[in-house]
Amino acid sequence: MKEVHLNLPVTDEQLAQLEIGSIVYLNGTVYTAREGIYKKVIEDDVTLPLEDFSAISNVNFHCSPAVAPEDNGDYRVGAVTATASFRFAKWMDQWLKKTGTKIVIGKGGMPYDDYAKIMVPNGAIYLTTVGYGTGALLGRGVTKVRDVFWLDELGIAQAMWLFEVENFGPFIVESDLAGRSLFHEHGEQINQNIEKLYAGLKPPALHRYGETNNRKDEVM
Repeated sequence: MKEVHLNLPVTDEQLAQLEIGSIVYLNGTVYTAREGIYKKVIEDDVTLPLEDFSAISNVNFHCSPAVAPEDNGDYRVGAVTATASFRFAKWMDQWLKKTGTKIVIGKGGMPYDDYAKIMVPNGAIYLTTVGYGTGALLGRGVTKVRDVFWLDELGIAQAMWLFEVENFGPFIVESDLAGRSLFHEHGEQINQNIEKLYAGLKPPALHRYGETNNRKDEVM
């Protein structure tokens, strides 16, 4: 796999060179924002805490960080664990336009249609974390808390944290500027042959309530 190191804020030229499936490490400033921040800034129309936001950071990490205060007023960062990005899709178009964000990081990808409808028109891509349990590994890449906003009001998980990072990763390029999606394309390849995988197998002897062997059935 191709490995890329990006200095932040990222440029359009750097993004254009990224290929889905590549491994990315980041150097610079990354900020966290999720539903608490989106509701405040987009729905309640609260002004962003920094002027020229994208000149400081244009990378939004969907994250619930483990952060503890130090006696000197600084913060100690342990794990920075990604959260599922699809839950925030309804705010993403407005958020990208308002902040100039070019990279969204999270877990599990965005709804596939949103890449074409939201990410591509805003010149943004999606990076996904590599498997589960990588929060502690990613935490090693955070060198300093640059700033934090709305901590008392929203709490640690929902506040906006600005992290100074070095060799922050690894992340996988899940979507590119053309809207290609690594998860979607591999899912389509798997679906082409999945019926062959199960062909000829006998039905299970024991069933749970509502269980079905028909992949077209909708089970609650």
